Amino acid sequence: MEFIRRRIESQVLGLSGVALGQIDFDNPRGDPGLFGPDSVCWRVHGDFTSMLIGGISALLLQALHPLALAGVWDHSNFREDLLGRLRRTGQFVSGTTFASRQDADWLIDKVKRIHLQVVGSAPDGRPYAASDPALLTWVHVAEVHSFMRAHLRYRNPRLSGADQDRYYAETALIAERLGAREVPRNGAEAEAYLQAMRGQLLCDQRSREILRILLTAPAPSALAAPVGRLLMQAGIDLLPDWAQDMLEQRITALRSRLIHGGVHSLAPVLRWAVRSGALHRSRRRMGLPPY
Repeated sequence: MEFIRRRIESQVLGLSGVALGQIDFDNPRGDPGLFGPDSVCWRVHGDFTSMLIGGISALLLQALHPLALAGVWDHSNFREDLLGRLRRTGQFVSGTTFASRQDADWLIDKVKRIHLQVVGSAPDGRPYAASDPALLTWVHVAEVHSFMRAHLRYRNPRLSGADQDRYYAETALIAERLGAREVPRNGAEAEAYLQAMRGQLLCDQRSREILRILLTAPAPSALAAPVGRLLMQAGIDLLPDWAQDMLEQRITALRSRLIHGGVHSLAPVLRWAVRSGALHRSRRRMGLPPY
């Protein structure tokens, strides 16, 4: 069983930001980082299954914004290195959540410097800049809203409304430090923001190409292939109905129930297997018992 556990864990961590090895989640001892173990974001961001599903959903939602997508399209090698892109995003989320304050600050400063270089024009001629506060707010809200939806669906549906609002308030700190403005700080504000943004969204050839790349991405191993397909479908299923319609990926009620059942069967196995993720190592750094 230990051999099986380690095999599963290696597959899981290979998809995460931990695999990059640039952040020391074990040190310095006692450093709570930006949020600390009592924060809601430690709970939400600590579950690999729901976070990966939320991340897939967030990527598809973000791809519906023409200016946000243009920056990724023109300045990222995601088409050749999707796994690397996922790892870098995972490292930023896990590092700013769980790592020491120094490492979290380093990640934020690094991304801010990268954003200054991401400028250009979208296909419709409009200029874009990754440092644009409005675009930063869009990317942030699409991400954290997706993470919260996935957490409620697949990890803890009983998370209180107060704690959900705390989550949005906590994670707003990261968006604001990157340069975002008017960042929603509770669930109601996040929902209202997404509804207000719908008129700016568009599903075009590039959006559909993002979907195609995700659907056809090769699995790192035969073991991971069926898991990847299930989590990909769960990410699509997590999208709001209107976003599914824009992508022409509407999930039927029956299919949704099958996806839910599959994920709820898979998630306990992954939670059993993973003992050296960012959350686990950070809890050891704080002298806390295993999660």
